[in-house]
Formats: sequence, structure tokens, C-alpha cells
Amino acid sequence: MLRQSDALAPAAVRVLGADALAPYAADHHTPAAGHEDRGVVQAALAAFPPGADASAVSVWSYRGLVEASHAFLPGGPDRWPQPPDAASGWIDADPWPKLAHRASQLAALALPGLSPVLADALTTRTDDLARGFVRAVRRRDWLQAAGLGRWLARLPGVPPTLGLDAGLAFIGHMGGGDARVALHLVAARCFYGRGE
Repeated sequence: MLRQSDALAPAAVRVLGADALAPYAADHHTPAAGHEDRGVVQAALAAFPPGADASAVSVWSYRGLVEASHAFLPGGPDRWPQPPDAASGWIDADPWPKLAHRASQLAALALPGLSPVLADALTTRTDDLARGFVRAVRRRDWLQAAGLGRWLARLPGVPPTLGLDAGLAFIGHMGGGDARVALHLVAARCFYGRGE
């Protein structure tokens, strides 16, 4: 349950993005859909839309929260803004290190059924995401590694030689004390059965 009475709640929801609604996506744990959650998310979407000069990551993050609201919260589509257009040319154009960095920042969108356009586009760069995953582990950038691992858990065509499950378990052992890392690892395990 999100706390509407907390003045920082809308900002926290905007930072978490779609992950603020991840419990609604879990088949085995569906929280009671209350007006309070809807109110906090509506406040976050109204208060923090991406500006005209917003980065692609910011626009995609906002779009993901809108999509999650449509998918998981009550009230029908008329209660939520339409998802904004988000540029996707960077997925094809970015060199693999930059692609990996951006994809890891958007790991909250790796929820089941969310952002299929982004997921489909990233599927064409699975090898590059895997390369970024290995690089992040080597550099001990546990947050980036966990975010990429979460995407790789969702996407098809991951090279079996990557050892994704063992890699996710290793990240949990080394960086699981970071709540953001733990969130990505739990999502990969809960929604896709990876990293167990």
C-alpha cells in the first residue's frame, strides 16, 4: 500500500516508476486495489511529467508508469494519461556500452507484459545486453548488472553460455545489500524464475 499522506510519496513513485506497482503484477500476491494507491500514482504522474528536453530514459520511465497504471490499477483507462511517445532509435544506434547503461536504468519496465515495444526492440540486441551484463559484473557495478540481468531474464535468445542464473546469484551475494539491486533480483526470480 502506498502512503498518500506522505508528502514524498509521489516523488518516490516517480523514481521507482513501474516498480511501484510491481506487487500488482505478481500472480501469487495481488494487493487489495485501493483508492489510496491510485491517488498517489495519479499525483506522481501529474506532478512529474517529462519535460520537452527530457532524456529518453526519463520519457520511457514515465511511459512505463503510465502503462503499469493502465494494466494494474482500477479505474479504467479514462483515469490515466495516455502513454507519451518515447524515442526508440537509440536501441539500434547506441554502441553496446551505452545501450547497456540505458537499458539498466529502465529495468523497472521489465515487468510481465509491460512495454512490449521496448522489449521487442531490445530483443534484437540481446547479445549486446549480455556483453554489458558481463562487463558490469567485472566492474562490480552491481546495480547495472542486476538491471541488465532482469532484462535478460525477460528476453528470449539469451546465450546459454552467459550463465545468467549463476550470474544473478553471484550479484545477489556480492551486491544484494543494496535495495535497488535486491529489487531487480527479486523481480527476475519472481516473474521469470531466473537466478534461483
